[in-house]
Amino acid sequence: MNFLNKLEKKYRKYAIPNLMYYIVMLYGAGLVIQLFAPMAYWRFLSLDIGALMHGQIWRLVTFIIYPPTMGTFVFDSVFFGIISLFLYYSLGVTLERVWGAFRFNVFFLMGMVGEILAALVSYFVFHQNLYVTTGFLNFSLFLAFAICFPDVQFYLFMVIPVKAKWMAIAESAVYVYSFLVGSASTRCEIVLSLANVILFFLMTRNYSRINPKEIYRKKQFKQQTKIRMPGQPRHKCAVCGRTEADGENLEFRYCSKCAGNLEYCQDHLYTHKHVTIEGENPQ
Repeated sequence: MNFLNKLEKKYRKYAIPNLMYYIVMLYGAGLVIQLFAPMAYWRFLSLDIGALMHGQIWRLVTFIIYPPTMGTFVFDSVFFGIISLFLYYSLGVTLERVWGAFRFNVFFLMGMVGEILAALVSYFVFHQNLYVTTGFLNFSLFLAFAICFPDVQFYLFMVIPVKAKWMAIAESAVYVYSFLVGSASTRCEIVLSLANVILFFLMTRNYSRINPKEIYRKKQFKQQTKIRMPGQPRHKCAVCGRTEADGENLEFRYCSKCAGNLEYCQDHLYTHKHVTIEGENPQ
């Protein structure tokens, strides 16, 4: 059992379900503040380490209310702000459904901690008061989504269909360029703010547990075992026709590359012909 599994087993009860709902509410409040009192965020709520050292510890939390998108004028700020809130809510809810509430909580918390560490290192090591916002935190959310769902399409400018993986690669290239040409504090912010993506997937050694395709296959398997008729075998190899009744040591698995829900015994799982059209013979 890896480290994250141990944490989940011990602290799962403390996880906040529907976390992204509350985060989006905070983003919405931040959008209102930016529209009507834009300086209030920077004076009282932003992650100002200098102010933090003077006892304003609430800034460790309140800095995350900065909205994902702000336009030049009121109309485009409201329009694109609402779209971005809906987008990040959808990303967060989807990841929570795939990972579970605890793992999504851990991922988001790691992102916040990374932002805070970047500001602290910049202040004490590079002697710069780095005002971090939620930009990298939101990008890490999208990057994690693109890793799990690389082929999901987004409509750039609401017209051009682009797959998530290409959008993630393009934006990652921008950050790589910023890392190469930026200052030491900028490099520090990029590395620490996006470290949650790398650390999270390293901590999740058994990636199949959070792989959406594997989760879908498990759900399909459970549904099939529930609807089987009395007396029918639970497992049956699509090649040789053997079932669990033919031997106690037989193991059966579904093939993710075959169309339909075809199951194979251990002797034919890696040797069968992949089915690309439902109804095709896998032999």
